[in-house]
Amino acid sequence: MRRPGICRKKPPMEPYKHTVKYYETDRMGFTHHSNYIRWMEEARIDFLDQLGWSYQKLEEAGILSPVIATECRYRRSTTFPDTVSISVSVEEFRGVRLRLNYVMTNEENAVVCEAASEHCFIGKDGKILNLKKEYPAFYELLIQLVRPA
Repeated sequence: MRRPGICRKKPPMEPYKHTVKYYETDRMGFTHHSNYIRWMEEARIDFLDQLGWSYQKLEEAGILSPVIATECRYRRSTTFPDTVSISVSVEEFRGVRLRLNYVMTNEENAVVCEAASEHCFIGKDGKILNLKKEYPAFYELLIQLVRPA
């Protein structure tokens, strides 16, 4: 019997790369903290693209996935024009709520930020979707991606 949230197999995922733009820095020359949240979204979109479930495909299928929570731990600063690699993984998925983890590293592979975002899945009418019933292929893929505890 399969149980939601149990790790099975994972496709290899390429980290998303972001080059810090000059306008993303503050007066001190450091990347402004608000940008890391935007980079999480960029990395999440890339992650879904790599899985074959782009935001466009999800929205065309009637699946919306609003952010319901975020958290960030800033470990080191970044500056213009650093390249930040962002690895995304599925920490938890139980059918209704998805929690993604993000590890951002600099060019020396030092962790600059550890973050997470939580999402739910709703239809265009704003009601919670039963992915297992209505979108079983997407549901099974997310279940397979849950990392072991």
